[in-house]
This record gives sequence, structure tokens and C-alpha cells, in this order.
Amino acid sequence: RLAALRQHMNQQGWQACLVPSSDPHLSEYLPERWQTREWLSGFTGSSGTLIVADSQAAVFTDSRYWAQAEAELAGSGIALFKLEGAAVSAHVAWLKALNVMTPQAQLAVDGAVLALAMTQSLSNALAAENWTLVTSHDPVDAIWPNRPAAPLVPVYEHKLPHASTPRADKLAALRQALISKGATHHWIATLDDLAWVLNLRGADVDYNPVFVGHALISLDSATLFVAPGKLSADIQARLAADGVQCQPYEQALPALRALPLHARLLIDPKRITWGLREAVPAGVAVIESINPTTLAKSRKTDAEAAFVREAMERDGAAMCAFYAWFESALGREHVSELTVDERLTAERTKQPGFVSLSFPTIAGFNANGALPHYRATPDSFAVLSTPQGLAAQGLLLIDSGAQYLGGTTDITRVWAIGTPTKAQQRDFTLVLKGTLALSRARYPRGTLSPMLDSIARGPLWAEGIDFGHGTGHGVGYFLNVHEGPQSISKAVPEANMAMHPGMITSIEPGLYRPKQWGIRIENLVINVPVAPSVTNTAPGDPEHGEYLAFETLSLCPIDTRCIDLSLLRTDEVEWLNGYHAQVLKRLRPLVSGAALAWLEKRTQPI
Repeated sequence: RLAALRQHMNQQGWQACLVPSSDPHLSEYLPERWQTREWLSGFTGSSGTLIVADSQAAVFTDSRYWAQAEAELAGSGIALFKLEGAAVSAHVAWLKALNVMTPQAQLAVDGAVLALAMTQSLSNALAAENWTLVTSHDPVDAIWPNRPAAPLVPVYEHKLPHASTPRADKLAALRQALISKGATHHWIATLDDLAWVLNLRGADVDYNPVFVGHALISLDSATLFVAPGKLSADIQARLAADGVQCQPYEQALPALRALPLHARLLIDPKRITWGLREAVPAGVAVIESINPTTLAKSRKTDAEAAFVREAMERDGAAMCAFYAWFESALGREHVSELTVDERLTAERTKQPGFVSLSFPTIAGFNANGALPHYRATPDSFAVLSTPQGLAAQGLLLIDSGAQYLGGTTDITRVWAIGTPTKAQQRDFTLVLKGTLALSRARYPRGTLSPMLDSIARGPLWAEGIDFGHGTGHGVGYFLNVHEGPQSISKAVPEANMAMHPGMITSIEPGLYRPKQWGIRIENLVINVPVAPSVTNTAPGDPEHGEYLAFETLSLCPIDTRCIDLSLLRTDEVEWLNGYHAQVLKRLRPLVSGAALAWLEKRTQPI
């Protein structure tokens, strides 16, 4: 495949080709048609970029995927470039090191799948090194025989009671946002924004209940571009009743090119591709700003938050049933990382409102748990237990989640198999302290989410320890498990990353000992207002503005066997005991038998 690409590059006069992990909608999880980087390189991680030159090639990815990439790229002739900073500067430095003698070297990339902001940044950086960005072709389409077609799974409606805000109300609010920005038209390409504003869902992307499409919204009309056959006549009629017309997916670009010259188009440079931007007529005024829907859907309504709490209870009940079986099976049955995935998924499917998993389950035992995005496969997995006894002792990390009609879940727990060592207990407790510290934080409304990152890292930093991934990501409402704009991470803060009531975010610090074990303790939390203080001295004092706090949503015990109590303060113990009391209270009515016995045992106060 690389040889075929290089031959095509030579024919076109390109000195290098860049293949991002992306599609025309800038999705995180890609429909098979656009899994181009994986098809060419064999690297299956969800984040990374491939660059191919005449005699060299490299995959650029961050620390979450280094071990995975090293294994999957072995023998391919593709080097691994370990990203520790900005991707664009790393790409340009790698290209510069090629010492291409052509006066004006060309880097080809499919502009239809490259974000506008990324294109602008990359083009400017290349120009300083006498490289030109060529974006007019899909470099791989000509060499990919039997390339998969775009998905054609039917679209369905997200209905009452879970979709509590009518589609017409969402469109009206979006139009008010356009007026405030001085815009007459708005293009939506990101699939979660599209699904949210139209109260529609699909299954075109694994784990995310979205469908492939575009939308053009004006002050008096709306058009949904989607493949024929994906919408039933009934759904089309209901869309039409709300002023939404439907056209074939292929008509999206022509419609963009046909915008009237008096139009003022709002686009989000981080959520639209260069190919779409190029289609905008030269006379149309372009306003670059975040999608209003991205901000709106991040702030869950009270009704949505209530359904999310219910989904968390259902998810917690499923985990109780699984863990009860799991602990009884250890040493008596064959249990592997694959078994964990199968049995936990099976319990979730029994719950009302279950739709799918929200991401591939990570079940990593000992050394495998030290790989943040590890996934067991039939060809490579660890065995935890046999009918003759434990296969090994250590720590099992399980990161899992599900999509329910009333919410999206994502939770990580670490469990002791056998007796944990003092070193394992110390590491576990340091991570737990980070989770507790941020879970208990109070902060002014509007605080930029990256500013909260150090609160969770503090207990680890005090011991000279850190982790490579972000501390928290936004989570959708029966939508993408990774959602913006907020991100508790080392990212450069931007104004749109401000924390507001209703936002759901993960808190997931970690600690990873390569080839030994990994620990991550993750809960989802929702931003809630802090009640005004009666003493006027605590957060909530009107003189100092509105404050927010985190309400922990996830409901599952934390393994107290892994805790070194000497490292916890009294207030931390009290918080954990209070959390476990809530878990017991809310899950007890939903479980029985062995699951109830397990729940009661694992929520005992310490």
C-alpha cells in the first residue's frame, strides 16, 4: 500500500503525503471509509497522523498510544514519532529533515478531511520552509481498491421524554445566536452538533450515536444533507413541520457554493474542514466563531441532568451485577481480559434504555493497565483466573461506559486481584487523592477548564509523579463520550473553555508504571451552582460572584483494599465514606441477591 501511494505521489509530483485520522466531519471515531491512516499504516489508535515521503514514513502520536504504535508499526518501515508538543511543528521539523532538494516541495493532504484551523496553521508553517500544501485531491482514493462506501444505517429520532427540548426550540435558539453574531447562515459539519440540534440519532460511527450528514441553517430555513434512504418518510415529515428540508448528502458542497453573495456565514474553524471552506463563494462574508450548538449542548438542562442521574444508576446496577460475578469467579473459572469485556457488556445490555457501549472497553491487568488506551484482542490478552486458582496477582484496570437514551457513561475503576502490595497501595492512594481533590473543588463560574487541571495533579506532583493524558473531557447527552468545549487538561486555555452550570466532565487522573501496573480512577461530574453562604465568607458570597462545584454522577464503589490509609486525611476519608453511602443508597433498590451483597460489602465505611 505504501509502495502504491509512493508511485501515485511520484506521478503527481508530490514530495510527501500527510494522512490525518479524520473524516469530512472531523469525527474522533471514523466510519470505515475514512479509516485511511489505519489502512495505510496498520496503526489502529484513534489519534495520530501518518506522513509518507519517498523513502521514509512516520506516524505521529501522543503518549497514550506509544506502546501500541510501536507494536503495530513493527516491521512496516514506518517510524514512530512520539509527540510531546504541537503536532504542526513536529510535522514541519520532520519534513525539513528530509532535505528535499526541490525548490518548492509539495505536501499533499485531502483538504476534505483536514480541519480549517489545522490547514491554516500547517500552511503558514510550511511556507517558511519552502513547502506548499496541496489540498485539492484525496491522495489515497486512487490506490484503495474496493474502498468501503459511506454508511447507510437508518437515522432515528431521539424522542420524549429523554429529548426534552423540542427541535424547533433548539433551532430558534440557534438563530438568535446567529443574529447576535451578525450572521445570516450557519454550516454544521460535526456530527454530534448535527444530531443534537435536530434531535436525531444514528449508528454510522462506532460508539457514538450519530449519523453522517451536514446542515445549512439560515434565519428562515434549514436544510439537512443526508444520504437517501437514511430518513423514513415519517421523520422527513416531522422535520418538514419544523422547517427542515432534506437533500442528498452529495448536494452539500453545491449548496455551499450557491450561497447568496449577501450572506454572512458563521463557521467554526475547529469544526469545519478546509474543503468546505474552499467551497464558500468569494463574495460571502465569513464569521469565524465556535458553533453555537457546541456551547448549548455542553450545558445540560435540568431535565437532561435528571435523566443522566437515572442512567448512572442503571449503569451502576450493571456494574454491581458484573463485579459480584467477577469476584466469585476468581480462582474458580477461566477469567481473562476478554471475559471482563464480554460479561460487563452483557450486564449493561440488560438495563433499560441501553443502546450501545460508549467506547471500546479497556480491561488491562498489571502491565497492560499501564497502557492508557490498551485493548485486549483474541490474539493478545492476559488471563486473570483459571479453575485451578488465580493465574496471577496484581491490579486490574477497567475503563468502560455505555450509551443510554438518557445519558452517556464513562467510568474507570482499579481492582485488587489477590493482595495488593504496599507500592501498589501507595500509587492507588495518590491517584485517589487527585480524584478527590478535584471532585471537591469550588471555582468561580467562567473559570477556564484547563486551570483546574493542576488540582488533580497536585498530590502526584508532590511526589514527583505525573501522567501524560488530560485530567478530564466533556461528555455528551446520549452523544459523543468526548465532547467540548471544556477540557481539564494542559491545553492552552481559550475563552470558550469556560465552566458553566450543566456541563458534564470526567475527572480521571492516573499513574502508570511501565511493564508493572496502571491506575486511573475516573468519575463523571456535573457543574452545579454553590448555594450562597450564610456567613458571607465561603464561596457563594455574592460580592465575589457565582461559584460552581462538582456533583459526582458516577455510581460504583472504589476498592478500599487498595488504599493506604496513612496517606489519607480525615476529610478525604469522610468524602469517600459519604460517596459510598450515596452509592449504596441509590443502587440498593436496583440490585438483589449476589449483586446487593457485593454492593453492601464494597461500600462499607473505612
